[in-house]
Amino acid sequence: MSDRITIVGGGLVGTLLGVMLAKRGASVRIFERRPDMRTAHIGAGRSINLAMSDRGLRALEVAGIAEDILAIAIPMHGRVMHDVSGNQTYQPYGVDGQAINSVSRGELNKTLLTVAERHGVEILFDARCSDVDLSTATATFTLPSGEIIRAEADVLFGSDGAYSAVRGKMQFTDRFDYSQTYLKHGYKELHIPPGDAGAFQLEKHALHIWPRHSFMMIALPNMDGSFTLTLFFAHEGPTSFEHLRTREAVEAFFNEQFPDAVPLMPSLIDDFFTNPESSLMMVRCSPWVLNDRVALIGDAAHAIVPFYGQGMNCGFEDCRILMECLDHANNDWASALQTYQKLRKPAGDSILELALDNFIEMRDKVADPRFLWRKKIESWLFATYPAKFIPLYTLVTFSSDVPYNEAQRIGAEQDVLMETLMSIPAVVEDWTSESARTAMHVVMQARPDIVIASGSPS
Repeated sequence: MSDRITIVGGGLVGTLLGVMLAKRGASVRIFERRPDMRTAHIGAGRSINLAMSDRGLRALEVAGIAEDILAIAIPMHGRVMHDVSGNQTYQPYGVDGQAINSVSRGELNKTLLTVAERHGVEILFDARCSDVDLSTATATFTLPSGEIIRAEADVLFGSDGAYSAVRGKMQFTDRFDYSQTYLKHGYKELHIPPGDAGAFQLEKHALHIWPRHSFMMIALPNMDGSFTLTLFFAHEGPTSFEHLRTREAVEAFFNEQFPDAVPLMPSLIDDFFTNPESSLMMVRCSPWVLNDRVALIGDAAHAIVPFYGQGMNCGFEDCRILMECLDHANNDWASALQTYQKLRKPAGDSILELALDNFIEMRDKVADPRFLWRKKIESWLFATYPAKFIPLYTLVTFSSDVPYNEAQRIGAEQDVLMETLMSIPAVVEDWTSESARTAMHVVMQARPDIVIASGSPS
C-alpha cells in the first residue's frame, strides 16, 4: 500500500489508525489541534480514566502493540459497590480471571503517539483544521504562526472527536443525518492519592462504584497507587452541581453520600472547585463515508457516554474492522470503506444505546436485591448452558467477535427469558432449590443455541 493518508485528530483512535495504516505501507500524516502532550502540560480534570476490555486489546494485538499498553494498565477483575454506610460488596466481572484494564487516557495517548512516530507516522501538533474539501480529500490546517497547510491525500479520516471539524463539513452535504444529545448529567474528576509507601487505599484490582440512584461516583486505579474518581451528577435540579457552590455544601454532601471515601480524599475541596464540570454528549450521524475518500471513525462517527467503558474500545474496534475490510477488498479503498460503514454504523448505534442503559443500571440497580438475584441466576445459566445463554455484559466486554448490535439483540431476547424464569414460583421461593433448577432446566433445554451474525467482512 502506497496511499497518502491524512488523519485529522491525534487522539487515541487517530494514532492507533495511523499505526495500523503505516504498518501496511501507507504514508500517514496526523494533524492534531492540541500541543504535543508528551512535552506540554495538559491540565487534569477532563479525562475520565479508561477501562480497556477485550475489543480494545484485540485491536492493539492486531497492531502489535498490546504489550506496550498492558505495561501501563491495571487489571480489574470485578466491581466493588459502596453503600451509604460504607459497606462494600464485590461483584466479579466474568469467569476464569476475566478482567477489564484501568489505564490513564493521557498515558495511553502518549504511548500511542510515540509508537506511531516509531512506525514512520508524521504528526503535526497545534494544527487546527480550518477547512475540508470533501471532493478531493484535502484538509486545510492553520498553525499558531498563521501558516496554512493544505494536506492532499488519497483518503482523509476524521478522527477528531465528538466536535469533529471533518463531520462538521460533511453536515452541509445533501442527505446527511446528524443528531447531538446532551445528558442532564455531567461529570467532575476527583482524586484519591496513594497511601503510605505508595499503597493503594482501596482494592487495587476493582472498579469502585458508589451508586446513589440519581447520581453515582466511580473510582479507577492508577499505576502510582492513586485512584481517579469521577462524580456523575446532574447539572441542575434539587440534587445537582448547581447546589454545590460552597465549601460547606460540598463537605456536607460528600460526608452524607460518600462517608467512606471522604477520609481518603485530602484534596477534595480543591479538586472540586478547580476541576471543571464537564458535559456528556452522544452523537449519531450518517453516512460515515463520502465520495469513497473521506470517512469518520471513533467519536467523530459515534460519540457515546462512558457508562459501558466502550468509547475507546469501540473506536479501536473501528480500526481493526477497517483493516479487515481492506484485506477483504485487496486494499481497494472504495470497497473497503463502504463495507466498513455497513458493518460499523449499526454497531455504533447499538453501543450508544447500551451505554446509556448501563448508566441507569450502574446508578440505580447494582445495589438492588432483585438485580443481584438476577445476576446470580445469569451466572448459573452461563455456567450451565454456555451455548444458550451469555450475559449481556460478557457479550459486550469479553466477546470481541460479537458485534454490538448482535449483543444488543441477544440481550433483549434474554431479558424476556429472565423475566420468565424469575416468575416461576419455585424460582421466586428459592432459585437454588432442586425444584427451581428442574423448572429452569426444562425452559433452557427447549431453548435453541445462540446464533451470532459476524461483525467482520465475509
